Amino acid sequence: MARPFRFGVNLLTLESAEAWRGKCRHAEQLGYDVLLAPDHLGNPAPFPALATAAEATERPRLGTFVLNAGFWNPALLAREVATCDALTDGRLELGLGAGYVKAEHDSAGLPFGSPRERVDHLVHTVAELERLLSDSEHRPRSTQSPRPPLLLGGNGDRLLRLAARHADIAAFTGAVQPAGKPQGTLQLISPEALEGRIAAFRRFAAEAGRTKGSDGTGIELNYLIQMVGTTDDRRAKARELAPYAPDLTEDQLLEHPALLLGDAKEMAEQLRAHRERFGFSYFTVLEHNMEAFAPVIEELHGG
Repeated sequence: MARPFRFGVNLLTLESAEAWRGKCRHAEQLGYDVLLAPDHLGNPAPFPALATAAEATERPRLGTFVLNAGFWNPALLAREVATCDALTDGRLELGLGAGYVKAEHDSAGLPFGSPRERVDHLVHTVAELERLLSDSEHRPRSTQSPRPPLLLGGNGDRLLRLAARHADIAAFTGAVQPAGKPQGTLQLISPEALEGRIAAFRRFAAEAGRTKGSDGTGIELNYLIQMVGTTDDRRAKARELAPYAPDLTEDQLLEHPALLLGDAKEMAEQLRAHRERFGFSYFTVLEHNMEAFAPVIEELHGG
């Protein structure tokens, strides 16, 4: 039986407290299941933003999408996580990643390091969070036990192995840093390559004997949709986007879960196909796509 869909929106802008609360309430009314906050300089600080979102809403989960592990000391992060989980009445979902934007680390005066060093720090952070949040003596205590659900995002083998061992939700970037491009530039991999990454993750989870999440169901798979394009000509829209993914064919663009093109019914069918092909049941959109994606949620909720 297919896993039910969940839909999240990554909220990126903060104009005022009133506007933030109103936006969160509106996202709830549109049917979003998870309200998310990123962890980039220039965006709202994630934990106070999520605590405020919880006060303004009743149903949605609240999540970080995703914390840049290089910004955080694990002990201080454990305090933030436990506090936010308590203040959101156990609605928090913790998303973590290794980080990929060097300019942000430079601006914050923090070391960026090599890819290996960044993943090393993420591995250490996950281990420390598991240790601290599962300790009955840790204060403050999180509401969810032993910790909030953990989402880990990435693409490489080491990160997928980490997710296979520890995550309740595995988020696939489906993109890589292209050679010769500025650091922090991401380029889509093909749908076939994405299938290979998912197959590797499933193999790593089987090797770890951990094909189930903490709730007893299969580990949930997430994907971030980069574009929601309402159109009556999907192929024409794909041709417009071709310069942004020069290594992909038109058919590969149309099959890619990063791009959702068509009317609401066509988009809903695309997501059903992605769930069947890739295993994705939890899809995230960016704030500027929140309204355009709402009719798709209406088509799919309950499906």
